[in-house]
Amino acid sequence: MPSLTDIQELEQKYLLQTYARYPLLIERGKGVYVYDGEGKKYLDLVGGLGVNALGHAHPRIVKVIREQAAKAIHLSNLYYNEYQGRLAEKLCKLSGLDRAFFANSGTEAMEGALKLARAAGHNGGGDAKCKVVALAGSFHGRTFGALSMTGQDKYRAGFEPMLGGVEFVGLNDVAALKAAVDENTCAIVLEPIQGEGGVRECSQEFLQSAREAADQHDAALIFDEIQCGLGRTGTLFAYQHFGVMPDIVAIAKPLAAGIPLGAFLLRERFASALTTGKHGTTFGGGPLACRTALESLAVIEDEKLLERVRAVGDYMNAEFKALASKLKIAREVRGVGLMQAIELSIPARPLVERAMAEGLLINSTQETVLRFLPPFLLEEKHVDKAIRVLRKILKEAAKN
Repeated sequence: MPSLTDIQELEQKYLLQTYARYPLLIERGKGVYVYDGEGKKYLDLVGGLGVNALGHAHPRIVKVIREQAAKAIHLSNLYYNEYQGRLAEKLCKLSGLDRAFFANSGTEAMEGALKLARAAGHNGGGDAKCKVVALAGSFHGRTFGALSMTGQDKYRAGFEPMLGGVEFVGLNDVAALKAAVDENTCAIVLEPIQGEGGVRECSQEFLQSAREAADQHDAALIFDEIQCGLGRTGTLFAYQHFGVMPDIVAIAKPLAAGIPLGAFLLRERFASALTTGKHGTTFGGGPLACRTALESLAVIEDEKLLERVRAVGDYMNAEFKALASKLKIAREVRGVGLMQAIELSIPARPLVERAMAEGLLINSTQETVLRFLPPFLLEEKHVDKAIRVLRKILKEAAKN
């Protein structure tokens, strides 16, 4: 295997330098652990940024990928494959929504959801019904449509002008939301829990107000559950945790256990807005990705992983709060299930690097937030191990 230095030099010469990578070359993974080229083991609480819900090298996922790869990996959407319809049926029955469209990523799922909402708005209210209301602090992706709905200047700066007709309101500002939504609004777009925004939840009142405003003005309520959905909260969909039903929901990260696959699910009344030829994809919904996604959903059910997410998530949250209560540099602990955060009063990235040296992989966002998106296989003993490392490095940081 090439050395870390060899890989770094190769990437610096040939790759567009858009990633501030950590100095770690991962060779393989197993369960909740990954290993570098020298065999050092790391407890993975990043989980591929929420993708690896089933951890690494889950035997059922490996088996299905091997079997399907020997049959057909890609066929194109000119033809039928066995698994796309089956996965659509499974997701619709689990979600209570009516139809699905498969894409390659979360960003593309959000692009499709926006196209759907705009098309439905035009059909019902003419060209003027195109306004989108989104949230400050949100993150929906890096393509122009998704970026236009992203309420963080740092992602938008340098790429203007954005897509027009988007108005931002503050998280959980019910009055601002009601004032922004009007007869020309075609969509209200939000993450039930903002991920890149620092693991910040929408309140029950805010989500219910969004539902009421969408109904009042015949707009689509779109939930971006790319990071917080598919089990991360301890319910399969985050809206099931909050008890507020959207019209359209975008999902992706853990859907196919690491094989790129995104989707948006929708109510039947919006389906006529995108007819034959109005939207499409080359790679979305291929047999390998869809069969793997079906197996992933089956594993979550068979291994009762939603129950584990709730139990271990509660344990993790309690342990984080106990740790934070003893440290002045810890401002707040937030999160649901296995989507957790510790907000600090100091920069978080140096602590991520210190944790890595101690065999623990964590993530930072919003400069001062430690974010945790571990696999659903996590157990309390793994939380205990993480706490020991966090206690050590946070105490060191507090002294310095």
